[in-house]
Amino acid sequence: MANARPRPQVMRLTDAAASRIREIMANAEMPVAGVRVGVKNGGCAGMAYTMEFAVAAQATDEVVEDKGVRILIDPKAVLFLLGTEMDFKTEKLSAQFVFNNPNQTSACGCGESVELTPASGDGAPAAAH
Repeated sequence: MANARPRPQVMRLTDAAASRIREIMANAEMPVAGVRVGVKNGGCAGMAYTMEFAVAAQATDEVVEDKGVRILIDPKAVLFLLGTEMDFKTEKLSAQFVFNNPNQTSACGCGESVELTPASGDGAPAAAH
């Protein structure tokens, strides 16, 4: 029987993102198992990223451990997030998590939503339409 090819890590975190998530989790009012990341339909470009505390991992979650942080990825979002790097940027007037996603084909002007193309499943983004 052939050995299965190792699965690619869906997401990775920059040091800044990992540090900020650890800080937020340490100040949470309830026990937190990790941060759930996903995408939802909406916004003028078609999709938006979602983030929320997760009390427990669900059986269908893709679990990513990176830099001491547990990220739980909604299974419907895996192909949209494959290869994504999450960063945390602080600028003069804002501080926010930023998703550097190779599957993103465009974004709206307000920065609230993006157009995403699902990855091909082999670790590489699918060709844009």
